[in-house]
Amino acid sequence: MLRPVVAGLDGTPESSAAADWAAREALRRGLPLRLVHAGEGLPDERTPVALPELRAPGTRARHVLRGQLDLLGERYPQVPLTTDQIRRPPGPALIAEAARAELLVLGSQGFGGVSGFFAGSVAAATVAHAERPVVLVRAADTAEDEHLPVPHGTPSTRAPFRDVAVAVDLGQPCDAVLEFAFRAAEYRRAPLRALQAWQASHRRGIPGPEQRAELRADAQRGLTALLEPWQEKFPGVHVRDSVVEGRPAHEIARAAAGAGLLIVGRRRRRAAVGSRTGPVAHALIHRVTCPVTVVPHD
Repeated sequence: MLRPVVAGLDGTPESSAAADWAAREALRRGLPLRLVHAGEGLPDERTPVALPELRAPGTRARHVLRGQLDLLGERYPQVPLTTDQIRRPPGPALIAEAARAELLVLGSQGFGGVSGFFAGSVAAATVAHAERPVVLVRAADTAEDEHLPVPHGTPSTRAPFRDVAVAVDLGQPCDAVLEFAFRAAEYRRAPLRALQAWQASHRRGIPGPEQRAELRADAQRGLTALLEPWQEKFPGVHVRDSVVEGRPAHEIARAAAGAGLLIVGRRRRRAAVGSRTGPVAHALIHRVTCPVTVVPHD
């Protein structure tokens, strides 16, 4: 059975952009798309509700889902579409949806806004706990943004896709992250930009130019060796690797400029106090304006 692409809706521009991105991704992957709206106040449709104020959440949820269903059905008629109202708090509902999905797509304001459930704290919690990849999409994202501008800078979906960028940490297992990144580039027939940031240790003083050059060369060799088997597995994907010196979040955000999609890993944590996104992934979600995919890994 095919896992669907799932998009969480809450009626905000961010979630609408996320649903459109999810439909495009479902089309690329040949998968169905499932649109969900979650909330504790949604009534059971089988139970009569007398008071209008109690019917309002369900009416709004149906309106949001129907509006997106009609819009996406017209734009992407090849994509099988289903919708569902989930009578659960948004956070647990989305985490459960992610477990059954190929990927979960949510609207995002970089976790800095408060206009919708899925654009702020719920999105952050979902990313931190989901067992499958989660994609975060800003409200301004459009289909044309995935593509390079044609001459004179005119947006067009007929132009080649922008690079897919992936943040690589040589100190962490990253097979799941790289597999997602290579497949994303393959689906788009886009180059893959593999980015690794390194920092020189100052425990024994500030390293000189020769030491820095040696450390950079070591990092480059490590990245090349890591990517080699993946390039053999995906021979059609052109890889551009880049090793940059500095704080990972800052340097990767800068190196990913102009990409159509950024992929970053999140290490699964089994601590009793719960999971977290990790400082680099958290910072990149704040700073990068293109869609960001957070891929959990062991």
